[in-house]
Amino acid sequence: MQGLIRSLWTEPRPVRPPGRGWRDGALVGVLVLLIVLEGTLRSDLQWRPLSVSYALAMLPALLWRRTSPLPALAVPVVVSALLQLLAGADPSELSATAYVLILVHAVSRWGSGREAAAGLLLMCGAVAASVASGHLAAQDSVAALTVVSAAFATGGALRYRARARMRELEQVKLLERAHLARDLHDTVAHHVSAIAIRAQAGLATAAARPGDAATVAVDALRVIEAEASRTLTEMRAMVRVLRSDEPTGTAPQPQVADLEQLAGRSGAGPSVAVAIRGDLDGLAPAVGAAIYRIAQESVTNARRHARHASRIEVSVAADDTSVRLRVSDDGDSTAGRAVPAPGYGLLGMAERARLLGGACEAGPNPGRGWTVTAVLPRTGALT
Repeated sequence: MQGLIRSLWTEPRPVRPPGRGWRDGALVGVLVLLIVLEGTLRSDLQWRPLSVSYALAMLPALLWRRTSPLPALAVPVVVSALLQLLAGADPSELSATAYVLILVHAVSRWGSGREAAAGLLLMCGAVAASVASGHLAAQDSVAALTVVSAAFATGGALRYRARARMRELEQVKLLERAHLARDLHDTVAHHVSAIAIRAQAGLATAAARPGDAATVAVDALRVIEAEASRTLTEMRAMVRVLRSDEPTGTAPQPQVADLEQLAGRSGAGPSVAVAIRGDLDGLAPAVGAAIYRIAQESVTNARRHARHASRIEVSVAADDTSVRLRVSDDGDSTAGRAVPAPGYGLLGMAERARLLGGACEAGPNPGRGWTVTAVLPRTGALT
């Protein structure tokens, strides 16, 4: 129990809270209208000028509820409690002042653990002040505390949900980094194997033809130097990404040329057409493997989720600086269509492209279908 309390007390604020947007302005505008209408039309208001002035004056606190959640809540609550205790007036008699519950929700959602605890104690003190001043019946205090607790708990639930979602996204990114590291490891292992084989072949040839030993050695050294340079480049890239301890093979990873294997028709699903244009010689192995993986994932997603699709087109175009991939289908296009959350396929593709210095995007076509596009630099400089 002490550990739970300590963890809640030391809970930091969520990072990068959203800034003020047009929705915040619209919320304040609607509340201003409601406060004016209620202050004008209600005939049972005892402190009409004070209530309307208080509600309007405290309303801007909503604009700071994410960046300064505790002060945004404390100002209207403390002012209301002081007016009740010192002046005997109730500035919260307007129903529109229920917007204070939004501030209670915000201090739980966006505040630190200490701020959330202070905000909850502050609201309990405000309820006690209302009871002490006679503006709230003692039997009604339980209902008031229940409403406050509900708003507070809602903010905490959304906070936990956002954190769980963030952890899932980070796990996906780490997994994609591990996949990329394994691909690079396999490429390095392939180059090292080629170096060893070439050295063995050079030694065997030199032993069989002693007169040509110098020429054979020079040719072997040239090949070994080229392979060693590629190996060092791939190893430098590999150490920049996270590496898991899963076993890896020594065969080179699928490259752009292997995209032809995706062509054709799988059962009763849509057909796949592959078109490759441009010079792909000298393409970094990590980039070639990434293009293949992104295309493979996109085709798999289209086969699974593209309703009434009859054709999937995979297009790869290379120029002097970059490689462009486009995968599109002709299925029903809906703005809400996406890969189910547990797979996080789109996020994984985007993370792999980002690690290689490129970008990957996906979305519905203007007419029918869904398109995934990726642009990667030929050198695959890892970020």
